[in-house]
Formats: sequence, structure tokens, C-alpha cells
Amino acid sequence: MSTTPVGPPSPRPLSAGLLAGPFLFVSGQVPVDLQTGRVSGQDIEEQTRRALGNLAGVLAAAGLALGDVVKTTVFLTDIKDFNAMNEVYRELFSPPFPTRSTVQVAALAAPEMRVEIEAIALRRDQPARVEGESGGNRAR
Repeated sequence: MSTTPVGPPSPRPLSAGLLAGPFLFVSGQVPVDLQTGRVSGQDIEEQTRRALGNLAGVLAAAGLALGDVVKTTVFLTDIKDFNAMNEVYRELFSPPFPTRSTVQVAALAAPEMRVEIEAIALRRDQPARVEGESGGNRAR
């Protein structure tokens, strides 16, 4: 299976997004203003909006939207921010909501960052096929 990078180039050794078959894997998006390169927002609500906005930008580069996301992982530097983050998350995603894991971490890439969100999206126009798949069900 081949892969295709998606999204803006990073100065770090990673791809913002990587298309692999019917899936787009999106690296953790942080609350950085892509125009200035600076962390955007002081509170968790602003930072969550920016991180999800950056996520939406990577999705858009692949012709996808937040509604195509099937799984997210949310990293918080303080689990006490969960409810406020969740309110913004609920505003930007619609049912059926993606599956999600939320964890507290000791730190993110910059000390003022409070949230990072990674995602997996499904390109519904692409068939889900595993390399070597022969079709049909066989007992082994």
C-alpha cells in the first residue's frame, strides 16, 4: 500500500497527514496559528478551537471534513480542562461522534500548549481493501 503526505510541510520529521488506502492519519494538531507560528489562545476553549481548526485544514487538503473523522485522541496537560474542551469538541463535531480517547500528559511541545488532537479519517469514496485480500470469506 502506498502513502501520500497531505497538508502543510513541517519543519519537523513528520507529515501533517498521511493518506493510506481509505484512511487519512492526521498528526497531533496543536493550537498554533499557522500564519504566525505562535500558540493561539490562553484558555482551553480557544486552544481547542484552534487545534480543531488546524485539524480541519489538514482534512480539507485531502478533500475531507470533520464529519469524516472516525477516531480522535485528545491530549490534555490538565484533565480538569476535560469538560471545557468537550464543550468545544461537541460544537464542532456532529453525531455520530468519532470514537475518542482523552488522556492527560505531563507536557506538550511548548509550555503554553494545553491541548493536542490527532485523528484518523475515512475517505468514504475509497474501498477498504487489505493488501493480498482475495475477496470472499474462507475458513482457515
